[in-house]
Amino acid sequence: MGHWWEQNIIEPGKLPLLLALAAFVLTFLITRVVTRLIRAGKGPFRNISGSGGVHIHHVVPGVVLTVAGGFGAVASDGHGFGALISAVLFGMGAGLVLDEFALILHLDDVYWSEAGRKSVEMVVLTAALVGLMLVGFLPFGVNDLDEEELQDRGAVMLTMGTNFLIALVALAKGKARTAIFGVIIPFVAVVGAIRLARPTSAWARRFYRRRPRARARAWKRSYRHDRRWAGPGRRLQDWIGGAPDATPERR
Repeated sequence: MGHWWEQNIIEPGKLPLLLALAAFVLTFLITRVVTRLIRAGKGPFRNISGSGGVHIHHVVPGVVLTVAGGFGAVASDGHGFGALISAVLFGMGAGLVLDEFALILHLDDVYWSEAGRKSVEMVVLTAALVGLMLVGFLPFGVNDLDEEELQDRGAVMLTMGTNFLIALVALAKGKARTAIFGVIIPFVAVVGAIRLARPTSAWARRFYRRRPRARARAWKRSYRHDRRWAGPGRRLQDWIGGAPDATPERR
């Protein structure tokens, strides 16, 4: 275990990244526990209000911690005890900020609404991407190049450019998650770029407009996919972050 730790974490200089990821996940989980207790009216926790009764969202201390950790990491040049402390501060701040990602996106307090699910989705996505980088994956498939190819700048630029374009095609086909993961694992982007586009995507509007069969297949596949995965995905989000408030019925 000690040899693995030294070879895979210490020598590559990944300890700050590991600490930042751990602080990020723990801060998010603790924050969700506290907010769920506040929502249920249990425990000693209460919402924090400033002067004039203004509710202070935890994205505010999150921004402060993120800025402090980021500048601290730059000042420490990624080495020493200061870099480790900065990584923890940055991870904590990022956890607080992304926990209210939906609030920033909508500029409204949608924390416990249906739109608030975006915060949980963003946190899970970020943790997964950082985890992939921690185990050795690098953006645009650079980690797949050998030492000789890395010395050739043209080969590196060609590999990165090709993988970027493939991820861009997947994004244009309405597959945002596939495109994002495809930046780290190019094969994922290739799969998304080859398969049919989502029917409401920019790609479908541009290329399926005069192809009724392709458009019909896209709608059919989209319906089956959403029917299969929407329910489990929502239950997972509810388990992680809490179920949103029920939308009042219109009369």
